[in-house]
Amino acid sequence: MSRTTEPVVVIVPGLRDHVEEHWQTLLADRLTKAGRTVRIVPPLTQDQLSREARVAALDKVMVEIAGPVVLVAHSAGVITTVHWSQWHEAQVQGALLVTPPDFEKPLPEGYPTPEVLDENGWTPVPRSPLPFPSIVAASSNDPLGSVERVAELARNWAGRLVEVGEVGHLNPASGYGPWPRAEELLRELELD
Repeated sequence: MSRTTEPVVVIVPGLRDHVEEHWQTLLADRLTKAGRTVRIVPPLTQDQLSREARVAALDKVMVEIAGPVVLVAHSAGVITTVHWSQWHEAQVQGALLVTPPDFEKPLPEGYPTPEVLDENGWTPVPRSPLPFPSIVAASSNDPLGSVERVAELARNWAGRLVEVGEVGHLNPASGYGPWPRAEELLRELELD
């Protein structure tokens, strides 16, 4: 793919927003150094748990981009992306949706309860097919969402499920900073 036709990469972080040693942050840095255009949905300064505010933040980034986009979402960023896709349109070439949490079941201690997530508009999680191709990456030992539930979401969204092994929630707490597989999956989306 030539430089003139490469889609803009839009990074959609989870509820913890920008984390310096997170694979998304490191991916954005690597792609930028390689000459790619990368946009990151900025952290919220208020209403940090509001699904509506997060969807609006993603939409604000998307409307500023002319041309094709590839979305790279992690955790709650996946759910943000799926909600966004229900009401907004853009030239999305594809989405890499990594370790979506199961917001409809209790999460481990320290995370919002299903009731709080519902009050903030996260549930129910949309189940309709996405209007763009997607790869849904599932961890076999993610404490925030079982591989079976993630597989079900991938089917609902008409995405291609990719099991990435025992990677926890694929975040720094699970021992992940760099995650080279992200670039490989991103290339697959761009070639489709």
